[in-house]
Amino acid sequence: MRSFQEHGFTHFTGVPCSLLKGLFKLLEAPRFAGCYLPAPREDSAVGVASGLTLAGAKTLVLMQNSGLGYSLNVITSFTLIYDMHLPLVVSWRGHGGNDAVEHDVIGRELTNLLDVFDLPWTVLDPQAPKDSADAFLKQYDGGRRTAVLIVKEGV
Repeated sequence: MRSFQEHGFTHFTGVPCSLLKGLFKLLEAPRFAGCYLPAPREDSAVGVASGLTLAGAKTLVLMQNSGLGYSLNVITSFTLIYDMHLPLVVSWRGHGGNDAVEHDVIGRELTNLLDVFDLPWTVLDPQAPKDSADAFLKQYDGGRRTAVLIVKEGV
């Protein structure tokens, strides 16, 4: 989270996921120096982040990969066509087939899905999280591309 704040991100929204629970714990901490706005659904989080971005805030969206499925319509029919690009942190539920069965298909196809929608992605390296965040933010290119940081393991 510190790396994102060092890059100027002040607002965070999303839907909790067990793989992202460490990040959400930081966001919900009383002393957190940013603004966290919980969302009821991932597509709502994309809408909130879009509004905040239009208002001048640097906003990051957090979700699990099944929520990315909910969000693809908003991403493709609003954010991409109006150049409202957002950085997305997405957990990789079902990666390697070792999760609940409902995550198997999206887990198996996540990177292919991102490639189909031309969304650049980086997988978080738990041994070098700052380097991973920097690579992800380079793909985001200061808001010129929607980019995805994929989290395979709990953080």
